[in-house]
Amino acid sequence: MGSPEIERDEPVTPAGRLFLRPEMDQIINSVFGVKNPIDVEAVKTEIANSMMLKHPRFCSLMVRDPNGREYWRKTQIDIDRHVIVKPDPLDGDDDEDAANEYLADLSVSSPLSTDKPLWEIHLLTAHKCAVVRIHHALGDGISLMSLFLACFRRADLPDQIPTIGSEPQTKQRSGGRRNPVWELLTFVWYTLVYAVEFVLRSLWVKDRKTPISGGAGVELWPRKLATAKFRLDDMKAVKTAIPNATINDVLFGVISAGLSRYLDHRSPNKLREGLQITGVAMVNLRKQPGLQEMAEMMESNSGSRWGNKFGMILLPIYYHKALATPLHYVKKAKTMIDKKKRSLEAHFSYNIGYFVMNYVGSKMACLLNYRIVCNTTFTISNVLGPREEITITGNPVTFIRANTTGLPHAITMHMVSYAGRADMQILVAKDIVPDPKFLAKCFEEALLEMKKAAEAEATSTS
Repeated sequence: MGSPEIERDEPVTPAGRLFLRPEMDQIINSVFGVKNPIDVEAVKTEIANSMMLKHPRFCSLMVRDPNGREYWRKTQIDIDRHVIVKPDPLDGDDDEDAANEYLADLSVSSPLSTDKPLWEIHLLTAHKCAVVRIHHALGDGISLMSLFLACFRRADLPDQIPTIGSEPQTKQRSGGRRNPVWELLTFVWYTLVYAVEFVLRSLWVKDRKTPISGGAGVELWPRKLATAKFRLDDMKAVKTAIPNATINDVLFGVISAGLSRYLDHRSPNKLREGLQITGVAMVNLRKQPGLQEMAEMMESNSGSRWGNKFGMILLPIYYHKALATPLHYVKKAKTMIDKKKRSLEAHFSYNIGYFVMNYVGSKMACLLNYRIVCNTTFTISNVLGPREEITITGNPVTFIRANTTGLPHAITMHMVSYAGRADMQILVAKDIVPDPKFLAKCFEEALLEMKKAAEAEATSTS
């Protein structure tokens, strides 16, 4: 009779090891609002039977060997240690403020305990929302969104899981046939330029100081959190007004216009027109966009291997006191992003990080990433959420939002779309940006002005 098979510890991936460094220690904090009071026992039962606990990452401890190398070690799950119930009302003017204040506090100096798998769910029952905390070492936004959606059901079809999909691809309009040799040369040139810029940013090149600049040590400063709320139909209306534009083009146009408006409020007439403000964005490198089949993601030989699979790109925006039309912010953003798409910058950053992690060590890789963040001004991400309204334990979900723990940036922004809406969490160092609600309003008003300009342009050409 053979002896039972002993499960071996699984090495943490290079990207996971980077996120486990004390200087990074990145935790994704998501919040799900629900319509009806939370049934705590029903939630625990749903989690116990969910796909999440069938996944090895969510039932494994992070351990280190004598050489300091990190591994995943399977363990038994005690649901009561992972589900934390907060029955009392929290400080805040309303449920949204209370949840945002709670998340802001969690974003600084609130690590996950390493004596259990690196995830928690906080049920704020008085405010009808759940905060899901997952260490970034367990996966990226696409991986985790896929896992979450496998636990939810569509509100209109309760026996089906929700769907997410990538933005429809728009056929590029061209005035003639493109020269393939010129296209190749352009591709190589942009890749070289952006690769050199990326390296220089990790060494000494940095943004000029503005009222929203962060820096080394700012990740430890107290935080505030506000939410900018957009309608996807408004973003699509702006997108339609600009040939070949995408939702990401519109988003970065909104960021550029909103930050210009905010900086003009904070420092009127003090900043140089056209001043560059550089953001850091994470780009999904998975071959298949949208919702991944969970079984496929768990297969070790799958092209959609579970975990962190994204590259970093630098996205410059420019301060303008006023442009001829609000749509010019989107047009400028589109021009910049189109150049980025014609390069391998994201793949370069991913592979250079992978190389440094494997052959130099996590400490050096963390230092390079830390310097890039210190030398830029903000972080931005955009994750596609469910297209339909969804439920958990039969309770309709009213919103989905996400942010991460503090970075040296004074502003980090994370947008998640859900059922025709898009909420962007704006996490700020409150001693640098004391009024994040006003900043959120700047973004919201920027989109509405762009929509108005798009409608006026459509009317004039019809």
